Amino acid sequence: MRIAIVGAGFSGIGMAIALRRAGHTDVTVFERSSDIGGVWNHNTYPGAACDVPSYLYSFTADQRRDWTRPCSPQPEIHDYLRDVAERRGVLSSVRLNTEVASADFDETALTWTLTTADGERVTADALVLACGQLSRPRMPDLPGMGDFAGPSFHSAEWDHSVELAGKRVAVVGTGASAVQFVPEIAERAARVDVYQRTPPWILPRRNREYAPWAQAAIRRIPGMQKLRRAGMLAFMESGIASQTRVRPLALSLRAWSSWHMFRQVKDPELRRRLKPHYAIGCKRVLFTSHYLPALQRPNVELVDAPIERISEHGVVAAGGHERAIDAIVYGTGFDAHAFVAPMAVTGAGGRTLASAWAGGAEAHLGVSVAGFPNLFLLYGPNTNLGFGSIIVMVEAQMAYVVDALRRLSATGAAALDVRAEVQRASGAELQRRLRHSVWTSCRSWYREGGDGRVVNNWPGQMAEYVRRTRRVDPAEYRLLHAQAQEVPPA
Repeated sequence: MRIAIVGAGFSGIGMAIALRRAGHTDVTVFERSSDIGGVWNHNTYPGAACDVPSYLYSFTADQRRDWTRPCSPQPEIHDYLRDVAERRGVLSSVRLNTEVASADFDETALTWTLTTADGERVTADALVLACGQLSRPRMPDLPGMGDFAGPSFHSAEWDHSVELAGKRVAVVGTGASAVQFVPEIAERAARVDVYQRTPPWILPRRNREYAPWAQAAIRRIPGMQKLRRAGMLAFMESGIASQTRVRPLALSLRAWSSWHMFRQVKDPELRRRLKPHYAIGCKRVLFTSHYLPALQRPNVELVDAPIERISEHGVVAAGGHERAIDAIVYGTGFDAHAFVAPMAVTGAGGRTLASAWAGGAEAHLGVSVAGFPNLFLLYGPNTNLGFGSIIVMVEAQMAYVVDALRRLSATGAAALDVRAEVQRASGAELQRRLRHSVWTSCRSWYREGGDGRVVNNWPGQMAEYVRRTRRVDPAEYRLLHAQAQEVPPA
């Protein structure tokens, strides 16, 4: 089969490796950027690192035992992915600087036609979209943003040509990226104003470099890496349970976070302004031991008044108070509901994926969408985690795709399409379970429109998802022959 993969981050590279291992040789990975790595190629801001330990945030079959610290910095993760791609022989299958503008399903040939931004057309028998949930930076809609005379940029598009040393910097947003780069720029900027809309729940993460004896033990003691992975998985699974079905567990996380803040923030008034007023886990829980101390530096100020507008030389907060600044960094997150946008995907009957998802993204097991035969999503709708390693979820999806293609080949059919009633039933089950989760108790990027149904997160344990995607159930799919005839399930 001719298989096209869009995206060369962890999901896309991992899928290419899994397909190669399964015997597929005609695999092409399309990547719009000049290098592989996805978010670990784009997010190069100071302090960028993973908040999941690297011994878990890595491929099961490609473990590395020489990480410099538990949660590795961006360059180390990027190097790891490139090294794996080279060793597994898939780097040559990646077409860099090639953005796929559209993908259209041919109902006669039962193939996909991809059109690149340069107008090239490529035909594939199966299409895997590995675009991720956090790949499109989201800028805020603030009056006057275009009037600002100084440099401004999103944290995921960090402008390293801008020297912030000795400058007055405004940081808009206090999410997962901001809590990493604020401590870094605070050490050299003249002043940093941190504009907070909603305070995050924070848990400690010291993330010191491994001592030489620890690195030696990890490398040489049989089973230590496996034991560490199992222990961290168990901790992460308990965190998921606190958000979904064993809510009393959240009390211990809340107490831990409150103790962490009490220990690090001595000023009662600042603690009051930093205290979240929503259930822990409803929004993304952040891991850092450096952000709260950074806010107490003499050159850093937390501003929790809403931004009224951006002026030519500063930021005007509610009440009309203007603060003069030299540069703005927007740590305002990503368009997490775009999934595959701006790529236009058209399936059977001329129906677009955008119209199919008009009421919110939905896919059976986060992988298959009815009416889009031989189309597979990685890190698709409802496969994100409040706690845990997304690599566990993605590896389960990769195995599911390989099994789907194996079963397709065994039947002699050309394509398979998840049944609409199966997708509706699985989607209804997800939303029923999610109604009892913590994620429906506040506004967040996990929900459609901020307060609609949860479209990003999985409602159960990682182990449950791995179990449910272990094998494709043939009864859940229609099998199509080249003349688009339906045949009984295999």
